Amino acid sequence: MRVAGVQMDLKLAATEQNLTRVFDAMQTASRAGADLAVFPECALTGYCFYDLEEARAYAQPVPGPYTERLERHCRDLDLHVIIGLLEADGSSIYNSAAFIAPNGLIGHYRKIHLPYLGIDRFLSPGDRPFRVYDSDVGQIGLNICYDAAFPESARVMMLHDAELIALPTNWPVGADCNTEFVVNTRAFENRVNYIAVNRVGRERGTNFIGQSKIVDFTGRTLAEGDRSREEIIFADLDLAGAREKHIVNVAKAYELDRLEDRRVEFYGPIVEGEKP
Repeated sequence: MRVAGVQMDLKLAATEQNLTRVFDAMQTASRAGADLAVFPECALTGYCFYDLEEARAYAQPVPGPYTERLERHCRDLDLHVIIGLLEADGSSIYNSAAFIAPNGLIGHYRKIHLPYLGIDRFLSPGDRPFRVYDSDVGQIGLNICYDAAFPESARVMMLHDAELIALPTNWPVGADCNTEFVVNTRAFENRVNYIAVNRVGRERGTNFIGQSKIVDFTGRTLAEGDRSREEIIFADLDLAGAREKHIVNVAKAYELDRLEDRRVEFYGPIVEGEKP
């Protein structure tokens, strides 16, 4: 499966301008043979809103007008898309990622872990469990940005048979450890393919660091974006390899198993929320 990571310079509160550029990038990715294109967090709206009321004007329901327009382009290009956006649901607004196929919306994820940064300071935290979506391009799990700092996020999706985890993100200056270490670690420890797509540019005094990344299930970097330049990165992923959690380095002498070797009876404090 060929995946594209679209590293963009987003414009705050300029949804139509951002959508036009997303559509152009979708065409470029499709022409390059991509089956799936992944865009940054809040790709349609930007991130550094001053308060909830300012952002509310740019949030839409999912499904809704934004996803319906994206669906038409996915159908025309025979392309799957994962993209970050602000989702309105009643009085609540969520930092969400929509997963769209040529035949319509597959599903969407609401960011569970919210940092004290940008619009996340004011949003409602995700209220639905992590899940893996069955699609024509594989078993795909969704996280958003800060979720990657919590290893349980990826582990839950590995346990639900994820072959690829997609992470739309807005990493600012100071978050370099995510692209240098965290993405590869999540891929390695769960034996799952991983694509993290960041933005570039500057927004209301916040600089974003790019360095989008595609990593295979062994933790090996397949493609990486520039720190400041808009670009689309591509890689071909082995989904079948991610399904095999038993690793034979030397038969009968050096074998590992990401599932069978776990000792879950000792992991209680992780979910109990208390110190042992």
